[in-house]
Amino acid sequence: MVYTQSKLYDQFELFLKSFRGPDGRYKYRDQISKLAAEVKKSVVIDYQDILKFDPDLAVMLVESPDVALSELSRAAFETLKVENPVYAEEVKNEFRVRIRGLSERLNLRNVSSKYIDRLVSVGGMVVRTSEVMPLLKIAAFVCPRGHLNMIPQQGTSLRKPPKCMECGEKELELDRSRSVFTDYQVIRIQELPEELPPGQLPQYIDIEIEGDLVNVSRPGDRVVVTGIIRAEQEKGRRNAQTSLFKIKLEGLWIEELARGNEKIEITPEDEARILEIARSPNAYEMLINSVAPGIYGHEDIKEALLLLAVGSPQVTLPDGQTLRGDINVLLVGDPGTAKSELLKYISRLAPRALYTSGRGSTAAGLTAAVVKESNGMMMLEAGAVVLADQGIACIDEFDKMKPEDRSVLHEVMEQQTVSVAKGGIVATLNARTSILAAANPAFGRYDPYKNLYENVSLPIPLLNRFDLIYVVRDIPEKESDEKLADHILEIRRKSAYRMAPPIDFMLLRKYIAYTKRVNPVLSEDASKRIKEFYLQMRSMSQEGTIAITARQLETLIRLTLARARLLLKPVADAEDAERAIALVRKMLETVGIDVRSRKMDIGGILQGKPASERTKLQIALETIKNLCGPNNEPVEERKLIDELVKTGKFTNEEAVRIIMMMLRNGQIYEKAWRKYCAV
Repeated sequence: MVYTQSKLYDQFELFLKSFRGPDGRYKYRDQISKLAAEVKKSVVIDYQDILKFDPDLAVMLVESPDVALSELSRAAFETLKVENPVYAEEVKNEFRVRIRGLSERLNLRNVSSKYIDRLVSVGGMVVRTSEVMPLLKIAAFVCPRGHLNMIPQQGTSLRKPPKCMECGEKELELDRSRSVFTDYQVIRIQELPEELPPGQLPQYIDIEIEGDLVNVSRPGDRVVVTGIIRAEQEKGRRNAQTSLFKIKLEGLWIEELARGNEKIEITPEDEARILEIARSPNAYEMLINSVAPGIYGHEDIKEALLLLAVGSPQVTLPDGQTLRGDINVLLVGDPGTAKSELLKYISRLAPRALYTSGRGSTAAGLTAAVVKESNGMMMLEAGAVVLADQGIACIDEFDKMKPEDRSVLHEVMEQQTVSVAKGGIVATLNARTSILAAANPAFGRYDPYKNLYENVSLPIPLLNRFDLIYVVRDIPEKESDEKLADHILEIRRKSAYRMAPPIDFMLLRKYIAYTKRVNPVLSEDASKRIKEFYLQMRSMSQEGTIAITARQLETLIRLTLARARLLLKPVADAEDAERAIALVRKMLETVGIDVRSRKMDIGGILQGKPASERTKLQIALETIKNLCGPNNEPVEERKLIDELVKTGKFTNEEAVRIIMMMLRNGQIYEKAWRKYCAV
């Protein structure tokens, strides 16, 4: 049916005044009458309601939105004038009608020229937001004789009348005080990572928003935007006119998607299967055995990664302080031990995860950057950890990153925020992200005769922010090598798993998304068991060693709650605590033992230097100071080495190593060739 303009107005007016909601009340009349009390300047209309009222009207709204929205806005404003004439006069220049809930969501990749000037709904991830600026809507031009010319504006180009409409004077000036402005912002949304076809660059679209929609979205948010597709002419050289146009979206409504499980639909049948798995007596083993079935062994690591994917609830205290619930894991090991494959698997398994490599990541790419557009507008662009908010950031080749780029993760891993102060933009973005990183040893293979910080060229403050650190070693052993070879050959031969996993990939994905609904708390038994283990390990500290620290206590709590959440339990019990303790104990046995003293010293290794190292450094410093004397005369290297060996604490090689370490640390300096002085 074809509507005339007056018929359109009448139909929309009838719709606004007569449409009733499920409760039998007049849905939009009530909404309009409450605008003044709620200090709102826009009416939000559900497209599905128009579709129920008059399908032809709904089609007209999609195909000719400019005409239809103009009449709908006029009808809504006239209704507001009847309900509250004073408030209507107050907001007449800022009053808007917003449409939401279109029947079909258009994929960002499918936006093309055939949708120009049509109403569409697109979904994506906010990657950039500009600063908020005033946009001129009605320009007031004044001629020298004082005549006022009010000119409505369209877009961002200023329309100026050629002459005064009353006296014909050509010299006109803009009067800002009598002009009408509104807030204006540009945001950019990009295809969701899970919708991106393999090998394709992500598509994006810029969205212009006005009025009460500004500052609704932040980088990292996943949104559905309803708006009108517009074509904006590109500028050629020296601002010449071209036949090329750029597609933009005039935003009418922005709705944030539910966090975490946007693309995972859990049907009642799926929910029944998930609850059945959780109730089975061997549920935990089934879940672990279903993780990365194509990778042989590594059961402890798979268990840790499963708990990382699930995470534990974040706790917010009354004063606003938050206690981190996300679990960070670092895998260190020899080449060819499937570290990268584990990271890739978790990035596919987790409902919201991003994979990146250390070589291809910068500080701005990981956190956030301030970008200056061609029109001079400053835009805040989100990086990987912000886009993975409430998900997982998988960083491969962690050791290959530049130190200055890697250092930005300190704030992310503990405070779970990204602070930006660049280009006049000061902002703090959420980065509630679990970090799963993989690194290779500094000298190719892991040296069991060196401590962790000597094997990995990572700074100590960053190392101790990981909850779990696993060393993956490739040790030749006939029996395990034979099983590994059989496993790989069987997969290659059959192009399928050697043994089908207990839970298939898609169901496991849905299971993990479902667990996010559960927020368990610690039981008294679990708390007691964690406390006993913590105190037991603290009591083992001797001769300056630190067996366990408060960071590991927090790790135990997070792992315990994550296991309870994985099994859909509202309360974490002693069994959950025992499995968490087993994982931490495994870490302590591999990276927590000082290889020189053979004593457990996780605090020394991850928070500075182990006790044996500190003692030797102290002896070496005292020795060189004694040899230098009060005048700090230089000491020959050979003489210093001999004196250190005489103490009985050093071998010849250890003495050379400790001298090199003191030089690197700036504790001594080389005054002449192999002659050292104390600082």
